[in-house]
Amino acid sequence: MRHLKRNTKFGRNSEHRNAMLTNLAANVIKHQRVTTTVTKAKVVRQVVEKLITLGRHAIGATKEKNVHLRRQAAAKLRTQPRSLFKGTPTLKGKVIREEWREENDLVHILFDKIAPVFKDRSGGYTRIVKLGQRQGDAAQMAIIELVELPVSTPAAPSAPVTQG
Repeated sequence: MRHLKRNTKFGRNSEHRNAMLTNLAANVIKHQRVTTTVTKAKVVRQVVEKLITLGRHAIGATKEKNVHLRRQAAAKLRTQPRSLFKGTPTLKGKVIREEWREENDLVHILFDKIAPVFKDRSGGYTRIVKLGQRQGDAAQMAIIELVELPVSTPAAPSAPVTQG
């Protein structure tokens, strides 16, 4: 019996499980929406909500506390706390580095884009929408997404594609 057992094992060892949850949490932060199984979504929700809470605490914090919180989030996401993008020292390199930071630097996205949106919300930053069963193995699928961020929808194709 699994009474009072804390975590879901997913049939993986601890290192693999933690890496999987970290990658899922990073994708939720980067893309605001991820499709996965219901069980994984329920577990990754805890990780994402704790990271957003770290970001919320950094909004009114002193500089030293803010740096500490960013380093904690970077350790949880297994990324560098500062942008270590290697580019050329020219102006073009600076432009490329800034574009990379806006699109790929998870700590920057979490603390400077996501956390200010949720500054007045005390929890419940994510939602899980159940989709149904996956075709191959009948696993229950779900979308985990951030609640208050606008999700960009893919553009509809201009002309319908017909198969012939």
